[in-house]
Amino acid sequence: MQFLDDSLLPENQQPLVIQVAPYGPQFLPSDCDDIPLTMAEQVQEAVDCWNAGATVLHVHVREADGCGSKRLSMFNEMLARLRDAVPEMLLQVGGSISFAPEGEGAQAKWLSDDTRHMLAELDPRPDQVTIAINTNQMNICELLSADDVAGTSLANPALQEAYREMTIPSGPAFVAEHLKRLQANGIQPHFMLGDLGQFETVERLIRRGVYTGPLVLNWVAIGGGADGPNPRNLMEFINRCPDNAVLTVESLMRHVLPLNTMAIAMGLHVRVGIENNLWGRKGERITSVRQVEQMVRISRELHREVASGKQAKAIYRIGEHYGSADETLAKLGWAPNRLPGTRGATLKLAA
Repeated sequence: MQFLDDSLLPENQQPLVIQVAPYGPQFLPSDCDDIPLTMAEQVQEAVDCWNAGATVLHVHVREADGCGSKRLSMFNEMLARLRDAVPEMLLQVGGSISFAPEGEGAQAKWLSDDTRHMLAELDPRPDQVTIAINTNQMNICELLSADDVAGTSLANPALQEAYREMTIPSGPAFVAEHLKRLQANGIQPHFMLGDLGQFETVERLIRRGVYTGPLVLNWVAIGGGADGPNPRNLMEFINRCPDNAVLTVESLMRHVLPLNTMAIAMGLHVRVGIENNLWGRKGERITSVRQVEQMVRISRELHREVASGKQAKAIYRIGEHYGSADETLAKLGWAPNRLPGTRGATLKLAA
């Protein structure tokens, strides 16, 4: 990404897209007053976040008992209700879901990766499904302090031990097949990347024609297998992104606010919500809606416009798909692939 002399001036920046993750699947209902339980409450949470200024909703679904749902039918119901309740909001389903079979005798039809690939079969279709790249550690506890987990189930040593050992299964075969299915069904992958190694894998996928669409991604600074909340890490990640990438900053607990403030000032986009952060001032809880309102307030103080739903979908280039690796590279602002016999630097093609 290029920073010209006038890049920090708000009139030259895209409107701010606020991504909100209000469902906090890692938490139990007793952990926070801001966890919606019933389907109606979950939909109302989306409406409240939309009214506060969020335009991208990161979707998870809970069963009536408060546990995270693994039923495809529940996700379909949730998406249908959300389409009615917040029709202009961009719906992004969390790609960590592994669906469970429903009904007697269904188990035999379900293979391991098929339960994850069914995210491409959601009906109605979401705008996006998130995807992690490369099997990796996801030890969020490495970054969490005792203050971060105070009063929550994550303060339980046994649960912390389980989270410390958690991994993201996202190997080459799964990624290639998942991208194929998502693209075939008109769902945009939203890349969730924790470091430059994962980013470089995405670039290779694009250069080989495995993925041919907009590069919309989060820098996920949650530590323990991903980058930590170090501004130097952020700036190096920004430096490696092509000019037309759409980059959102994501972190954990009270690191969210300072990193998001930097993102707003630099013309990037932000993610908030109780899935990432429970705290305002130290020791004071903050709801997902208040986190959205905080981002709106900071953006307005910097005179940067906050995106409408229509603007967010245009910025994310929802519905765009390109015909080849060469066209994708040109649209993103990357140098083209090297032609046989070419030596030295390759020239960028006109987008």
